[in-house]
Amino acid sequence: MATPKRANHSGKRSWALWLLVLIVLGALAVFAWQRETIEGYAITGASYGARVACSCRYIGGRDIDDCRKDFESGMELVSLSEDAAQQSVTATFPLLENQTATYREGYGCVLEEWEG
Repeated sequence: MATPKRANHSGKRSWALWLLVLIVLGALAVFAWQRETIEGYAITGASYGARVACSCRYIGGRDIDDCRKDFESGMELVSLSEDAAQQSVTATFPLLENQTATYREGYGCVLEEWEG
């Protein structure tokens, strides 16, 4: 009795692996080429997020989760965390940048000094 032929998937797998490698290398090349621009957007987004969320939370008295409504479109990657004891909010752009704004009586919410 003849045995059924098995499909040869190794060719498809190696093709898919090479495609994945090319996509990753392409993404790394774009990141390297546009690194300064991407980092600039990350710093700006994190700084804006921290300042706006701090003001919303400690001046407006709203819940930190409600403060995301004040973000501009395109800021979906920025995440927020709060330190109630310090009255500060930290906004993080994944893997690249985080900024903290702290409420100071008489000054409002102030960003920490940038290191660079």
